[in-house]
Amino acid sequence: MTDVPVASASTAPVEDKREKQFTRDFWVVPIPKRLRHDPKNPPKFGLVLNATFGFASTFVVSNLYYCQPLLIEFSKSFSVSYDRVSNIPTLVQAGYATGLLLISPLGDLVRRRQLILLLVILSTSLSIGLCVTHSLAAFEALCFLVGAVTVTPQILMPLAADLAPPERKASAISIVLSGLLFGILIARVLAGIIGQFTSWRVVYYFAVGVQCLSLTLLYLVLPDYPAKNPEMSYFGILYTMAKFAVTEPMLIQTSLINIASSANFTNFWVTLTFLLGGPPYHYTTLAIGLFGLIGMFGVCMGPLVGRLIDRLVPWYATLVATLALIVFQAIETGAGGINIAAVIIMCLGLDVFRQMQQLSLTTVVFTIDEKARGRLNAVVILSLFIGQVMGTAVGSKVFVKYGWRAAAGLSLGLCGWQLLILMLRGPHCKRHTWFGYEGGWESRKSVVMERKRMEAEAKSGVETRRETTVDEKNVEDGSAEKQERQSDDAEDIKEDVKEKEDIKEKDPSRMTTL
Repeated sequence: MTDVPVASASTAPVEDKREKQFTRDFWVVPIPKRLRHDPKNPPKFGLVLNATFGFASTFVVSNLYYCQPLLIEFSKSFSVSYDRVSNIPTLVQAGYATGLLLISPLGDLVRRRQLILLLVILSTSLSIGLCVTHSLAAFEALCFLVGAVTVTPQILMPLAADLAPPERKASAISIVLSGLLFGILIARVLAGIIGQFTSWRVVYYFAVGVQCLSLTLLYLVLPDYPAKNPEMSYFGILYTMAKFAVTEPMLIQTSLINIASSANFTNFWVTLTFLLGGPPYHYTTLAIGLFGLIGMFGVCMGPLVGRLIDRLVPWYATLVATLALIVFQAIETGAGGINIAAVIIMCLGLDVFRQMQQLSLTTVVFTIDEKARGRLNAVVILSLFIGQVMGTAVGSKVFVKYGWRAAAGLSLGLCGWQLLILMLRGPHCKRHTWFGYEGGWESRKSVVMERKRMEAEAKSGVETRRETTVDEKNVEDGSAEKQERQSDDAEDIKEDVKEKEDIKEKDPSRMTTL
């Protein structure tokens, strides 16, 4: 990715002339001079900054998933039942949902460098508490708080969209999203390995270390930017977020697709343990866990998918991804419980094309309002969270009661629902169009952008010609008026001459007097 001045991005914040340059974080820690906001010399947005966003997303979001492989260790350490420690993942996710709703929208209200650094400081400090506490109640409370402040990736993602040039937005978002998905996968693997050979507390010491590293990198490379909406209040931000959720057709369409897509994804991975652990496979827990590593292929494909989406109108990328998900899910429904190859194919296809679908939907949602991307992203992530809850609850019950094919059939139905919702609006619908097709069928983004540019130039040309016509008309009107005055003057002169001639004929002596 070529470095570009962040101020050249279409959504770069406009500097208030009265705003003083910030030179310190939290009024204490100096901001490196090269990172201070200066409209005349904006910092560069390139691969280093984008990769730092992805790295920080990986090891911050991991806080949500370290606990899942460690529940048995928690039970032994705190001397409580499995039922009691099963509340820990629920509390972490509940805290995360709270943070999405109440904290992540702050990205549209305050300076984001300070907000991001503060959140990482808080999550690191709370993780230290998890390392040393010997009280289960305190551990549970800390887990909730850690979940609440682990929303840094949801502020970094809209920030990447703000700073990247228009032709690289999907690529920039894909790197952050890939980092987030990689964190979800690697957290379970690392926690399981470290917990197996040492203590569960070492897992959280590791979390503290990598978060300190993330904090250092962000401090050294994250530029400072002014607040996007300094005139708004916190409750105004929350109100507009709720308003977006019920008045924006594009956002509602995306949310409905995301709920079904997330439910499908969660249903597959939750019931995969039951499928592989039972007949005909009878795989061990270790072998089942290794299937999660297949998901890393999808993560690695993320930047390539982003480059593809940068070339396509997002609607077509979503259509391709949704149709591909239907095909892979049909394979799983037909042979998932018969041949392990079907399961592997499904793992690969689900990871790649779900990421493509989510990335294309997020890209188009961010075009709704450039100053509200934090709030829009919060609604998108909340829809994914709702889908996860639905997929976990419903998918498990269907599998236990009716078997693997019924659970796979449920996912296939969810894929069909996604296609139905997508087809309600065409690829070039205007912002407030709820249903229908308009604006043609062009799939290449470059052609669409060129068409819009030509239309803008044509519109500008019409305005210029209109102004020129008005000026010419004024000139013509002025010339006509001048000619009319000259004609009137000539008539007056003729009348004077005629009058004098008449007087001369009647009374020559009087003419001498005149």
